[in-house]
Amino acid sequence: MDFFLLQLVNGLSLGAIYGLIAVGYSMVYGTIGLVNFAHGDIVMLGGFISLIGFLLLAPLGISIVPLALGSVLLVTIALTGLFGWLVERLAYRPLRGAPRLASLISAIGVSIILQNSVLLSQGASVKRLQPLVSGAFAVTVPGPVHLTIGIVQILIVVTAAVVMAAFAYVIRTTALGRAHRAMLQDRTMAALLGVNVDRMTTASFVIGSGFAAVAGLMVTLYYGAIDFSAGFVIGIQGLIAAVLGGLGSPAGAMFGGILIGLADAFWSGYFGVAYRDAAVFGILILVLIFRPAGLLGRAEVERI
Repeated sequence: MDFFLLQLVNGLSLGAIYGLIAVGYSMVYGTIGLVNFAHGDIVMLGGFISLIGFLLLAPLGISIVPLALGSVLLVTIALTGLFGWLVERLAYRPLRGAPRLASLISAIGVSIILQNSVLLSQGASVKRLQPLVSGAFAVTVPGPVHLTIGIVQILIVVTAAVVMAAFAYVIRTTALGRAHRAMLQDRTMAALLGVNVDRMTTASFVIGSGFAAVAGLMVTLYYGAIDFSAGFVIGIQGLIAAVLGGLGSPAGAMFGGILIGLADAFWSGYFGVAYRDAAVFGILILVLIFRPAGLLGRAEVERI
C-alpha cells in the first residue's frame, strides 16, 4: 500500500508537469490548428533560464526560498514569453498563407536552432542545480500506511493548480478569454465579428510559452538538472498528453498530463523503466481508437 501511494504521488507530480506542457500545445493548436513542434525546446529554454536565474541569485545573498522562486519564475515567464512571441512572428506569421506543411517544417527548424544555440552557449554536459526546495512530510495513517511526500512535489502540484485556476478565470471572464474561445469555435467568424486574429494568435503563443516557462522551472526543481536535449523527451510526453486529452482543450490537456504521469510512474514502479514509453504510447493508441478526438476533445465537423 505504501508503494502504491508513493507512486501515486510521483505520478501526480510528473502529471502536473506534463499537463502544463500540454496546455501550451493546446493553446497554439486551438488558435491556428497546428502543433508547435518547438514547444518542447521552449520548455528546455525555460529550464535553462530558471537555472541561470537561481545561480545569479546566490551571489546576491537572496536565500529566502519563496522570494527566489517568485523572482526567477517571473523572469523566466517574461523571457520565455518573449521567445514565444519571436517564434510566432518569425516562423509562423510569414507562412500563414502557405501550405500547412511549411509551418510545421519551420517549427522543426526553430527547434533545431534552439537546441544548437543552447548547446553552443551552455555546452553539452548536464547542468545541475543544488536542491533549492528540500525536505518532506511524513504522512501516517492508523494502520499500514506510512508515506513520505517531498515538499518539491507538493510545490509542483500546488503551482500547477494555481496556474490552471488563474488560466480558467482569464478564459472564462475576460475579453481575451472570450476572443480565444471564439477563435476555438470558428476562426473566420471570429475575425468577421471584430476579433483581432493576429493579436490573438500572438497572445496564444506567448501564453503557451508562459506555461512552458512554468513547466521548465518545475522540471529543473524536480530533477535538479537540465541539458540541451531535454526538450525533445519532455516535449513528446507533453504532446502525447495533449493528444490524449484532446488537442485544443486546455482542461483535456491537463487531464491527459495527469494520466500520462500516473501511467509513467506506475509502470516504472511495478514493471521497470525499460518499456514505460511503450506503455504510454499503448494507452494513447487505445484511447484514440475509441476516442479519435481525445478524452475531452470535440470531433470537428467539416463544413461543405
